[in-house]
Amino acid sequence: MAKVADPYFIADPWKVIERGFNPAYARVSESVFSLSNETLGVRGYFDEGYPDSLRGSYSNGVYELEDLPRSYRGIVDKTHFMIPAADWLLTSLTLDGEALDLSAVRFTDFERVLDMRAGTLTRNFVWHTKSGKSLKLTFLRFTDMRCRERAYQRIVFEPLNFSGTVEITSGVAFNLVHEGRGICFWQGVRRSDAAVAARTRASGQEVYAAALYSAAGEPVGGELTAGLRASLTLSQGETLTFDKRAIILFDGSTGDVLWDAGEAALRATAGVTLDQALEEQRTYWAEHWRVSDIEVDPADGTGIEEQQGIRFCSFQMAQTYNGGSVRHNIGAKGLTGEAYNGHAFWDTEACCLPFYLFTNPAAAKSLLMFRYNTLEQAKNRAKMLDCEGACYPVATLNGDEACNLWQHASLQFQPSTAVAYGIWHYALVTGDKGFVAGYGAEMLIEIARFLKSRAGQDPQTGEYGYFGVMGPDEFHMMVHNNAYTNYMGKRSLSYAADVLLELPVSNPARYAELKKKTGLKDGEAESWRLIADKMALPATEEGLIEQHDGYFRLPHIDVHAIPVTEFPLYDHWSYDRIYRTDMIKQPDVLMFLYLYNSSFTPEVKKINYEFYEPRTIHESSLSPAIHSILAAELSMMEEATGFFGYATRLDLDNYNRNTREGLHTTSIAMAWVNIVYGFAGLRSDGDCLRFAPRLPSRWKKLRFSLTYQGRILELTMAQTETTFTLRQGSPVEAVIHGETQIIGPDGLTVPTP
Repeated sequence: MAKVADPYFIADPWKVIERGFNPAYARVSESVFSLSNETLGVRGYFDEGYPDSLRGSYSNGVYELEDLPRSYRGIVDKTHFMIPAADWLLTSLTLDGEALDLSAVRFTDFERVLDMRAGTLTRNFVWHTKSGKSLKLTFLRFTDMRCRERAYQRIVFEPLNFSGTVEITSGVAFNLVHEGRGICFWQGVRRSDAAVAARTRASGQEVYAAALYSAAGEPVGGELTAGLRASLTLSQGETLTFDKRAIILFDGSTGDVLWDAGEAALRATAGVTLDQALEEQRTYWAEHWRVSDIEVDPADGTGIEEQQGIRFCSFQMAQTYNGGSVRHNIGAKGLTGEAYNGHAFWDTEACCLPFYLFTNPAAAKSLLMFRYNTLEQAKNRAKMLDCEGACYPVATLNGDEACNLWQHASLQFQPSTAVAYGIWHYALVTGDKGFVAGYGAEMLIEIARFLKSRAGQDPQTGEYGYFGVMGPDEFHMMVHNNAYTNYMGKRSLSYAADVLLELPVSNPARYAELKKKTGLKDGEAESWRLIADKMALPATEEGLIEQHDGYFRLPHIDVHAIPVTEFPLYDHWSYDRIYRTDMIKQPDVLMFLYLYNSSFTPEVKKINYEFYEPRTIHESSLSPAIHSILAAELSMMEEATGFFGYATRLDLDNYNRNTREGLHTTSIAMAWVNIVYGFAGLRSDGDCLRFAPRLPSRWKKLRFSLTYQGRILELTMAQTETTFTLRQGSPVEAVIHGETQIIGPDGLTVPTP
């Protein structure tokens, strides 16, 4: 693998620590130190500001609209993108007329700590003023995981060699500038001494922001800001604490309705101290880690980096999304940066869903409900592409297609087949047949209609396929019979037919209702199955699947010979140069071998892994974990652990040299999956759970828990044996290393190969 780590942070099993400030790494740190509670997100920027900074404070679902030049039919003429919302950390400090700015003042003993057991970010340093005074400052912040409209800031002042006065201005503000477009998209609507409401200029969304302070002062503000200015009296050797409790409310309402709701939320917050909220925060995270923690015990006493990495991934996933609202999905950068415009992609169902299926099934359902609630928009998108049914968008915040790159938005059908896969996978793991009947079947009908109308038939072979498409490997476009697209289309059509042919028997009333609502015609389901049965999937006699027609004839390139300084390739290679070889951006054939793992033999997985892995550049952050999972299954443990290290520390070690833009959130989900599906060998695409534990030689022990249909299972893997413990619920039947076993109250211990 050509990419290498760029380590910076101190390794710790429960914390991410930056000791000493490196301006060159400022934006990487801002991304890594991001906090969120699904509703509010904030990068790790300095409260008081810094010149080279992306001051990103976001409210999930807030976006702006932009008209695009009219182009060809099927290419969108309007897009939407996430914008920064209310800055609740706005702070300025002045001592003896000198303003705090770490790019200009002298300071020592800098340290920043993300505590994953508390969900807090702390920063401290000693500020040495030109007048000779030394003031130790400690900044604390967190976003409330239970009351998601709340956020908290604390500043602790400790004068080391003086007594005197420090001036502070603190507030909430909507004056943040969208970095990519260089403008602020907010206009003020209403304000008071403590609060301000603002509206986006084009989308018309309104947000309320307010704060309460532990010190008295004079009100300050303007059209987009509200806050206070105060003088704080400091005494040498004593500490003084300044607390801010902020409310940022975005619930879809406007005008008086929003303002009144915001004022009520502010009054409720007045009854909660920061210390009380912090205690609740610790309790929340203790409950999370009880179910979701993964413990790694290295054989040689090292390996703290891997433990830190996997906990960081679980922490960020739980922050980013926890099922609190069906109005939201998971953006590729979460709420940690403005790259990818805050958009969600097909990664949600293909890569993020397993994390929630086995840690928070209700959140998994909410993710799918987002797709159900945006079905009409997907149907409109299919019409734009001269097709029937529903084509889910490649990139979206609100359900509309936001991608104006035709080669992606018009040629990639991964979102539609991923939604079908997500419905199938959710029903399989949870057993929630009611969801399939109530919501999933309707989505499947429209997805199948799209896939049927978009398929073409080869006049020579009579086989069906998809022509002029782009698969997950985005380094090849306008190809025919992309293996991933064909296979996922085949399985989606087949599953839709299965559901629609079974529903009249299991739930005739719902079937009649659905038939009337969708105009389902007799014979439609059978027509889907016909196409599925005749779908092309070219492969050699040995089982090597050709990624797309003509792929085997493409010029070869040694991906390991590409200098690390040329990554990311999109920034250093001309666009057309990327498309001219057999280099693969991310797994394509290997991706569906992972998703439908039980449907392929070990021999087929092996021959395809050995062929495609050397050709993959891992330019997508989703790539390493997929390779690690398959390598572990094929007993290539050294290779599996190498990819695992890349996957879990992709952002902590800045492998792709672009962490500064925000975290790779959906890839972070795959790092968790990497442990559970890779080294524990979990497979959830069959009639019951399957496990095949394989522990890397450099680990003495691996322990984790997962939820499954109301039970909590704990696995403890050692070099010689694996113990399954039922911590909650009724016994579970599972296939372990090919043998059917019952995991009951007494647990189960099996040998580890």
